[in-house]
Formats: sequence, structure tokens, C-alpha cells
Amino acid sequence: MSKTVQPIRDRGKIEEMREHLKLKSYRDYFLFEMGINVGLRIGDLVKLKVSDVYRKKAIIFKDEKSEKNKRVPLSLHIREVIEEYVDRTKLDDNDWLFASRKRTGKNNGHITRVQAYRILNKAAKELDLDEIGTHSLRKTFGYHYYQNYKDVAMLQELFGHSAPSITLRYIGINDEMIEKSLENFSI
Repeated sequence: MSKTVQPIRDRGKIEEMREHLKLKSYRDYFLFEMGINVGLRIGDLVKLKVSDVYRKKAIIFKDEKSEKNKRVPLSLHIREVIEEYVDRTKLDDNDWLFASRKRTGKNNGHITRVQAYRILNKAAKELDLDEIGTHSLRKTFGYHYYQNYKDVAMLQELFGHSAPSITLRYIGINDEMIEKSLENFSI
């Protein structure tokens, strides 16, 4: 049975997560930062190499789920974060952005989705955040994008969803609206 995860709606909690992860591991902080600012699935994110993002205006990759070639523009903010990360960690073009400390197994040198889940889930527990998993990064991106622009059609396109209702449910807008509508309801 899969667990439902939520976006991180509270910007203060996002900042707490950033700071917490930065103290633990700069790579893990960067994973979080990329995830909430780019909106890729974790499987696509962990497979990125430095050459895919460093000094680039967009990520061009083959989507893991749809197997289609995709282009995802990078904001000025995330380009600066990428540059700082690569310069600070002294990574080369062919290095994985999210290198595993264990260089064995199927992962071919990058962290796995399972490891990414462990990193995020452990940090979330330490900060008393519930319903957090790897999809929380993508959902957080979507939730805040929607809050800023109210453009569900654009978000639907970015995520490759077939209907706006799927996108709104995915980013937790429906859940939030239901909770708010029932908060003071009584008969």
C-alpha cells in the first residue's frame, strides 16, 4: 500500500528543511533545493549529471515515466544554486549531481530513489513534518507554482497530466479546499 504524501505548504517549514539539510549534508540540501525548484520526478532528478545543468538555462532529458524527451527551463535562482553547489563541491562535468557514497550496485554511482526517500523522510521526522516523501518535492514545486500564478493549465503541461483536476489533486489543492470548507462546518 502506497502512502499519500503532501506538498510542504508552509514557506517557514521549507526554510527549516533547507537549513536542517544544509547542516547535515550539502548534497542533501541541494537535492531538496533542486526538487522544490525544478519539479522533476525523483527518478529523473537523481540521474542528472553536472553537464546536464551546470551553466545551462534548461534541463533536457528523457522523462523516466513517459519516455519522452523533455525540456525544463531553470529559473535564475536555481541556476545560481547549481553554480554554487558545483563550485563548492568541485564536481566535474561527468560527475553525478547526487553521487552516492556507496559506488556499487544498480545505481551506477548516484543515489537511488530509495536513498532520496530516506534522506527526506528522516529530515521530515526530525522537523515534525508528516506525509513527506520524494513526491513531496515535486508536489511542493507544483503547489507553490499554482499559488503564485493560479495557472493550472501551465502546471498540467509541466507535469504531463491529462486533466487539470489530476494536477489540482496531485498538488493537494483539492485536499486543502476540502479541509478549509469543512473546518467550521456543522449541522
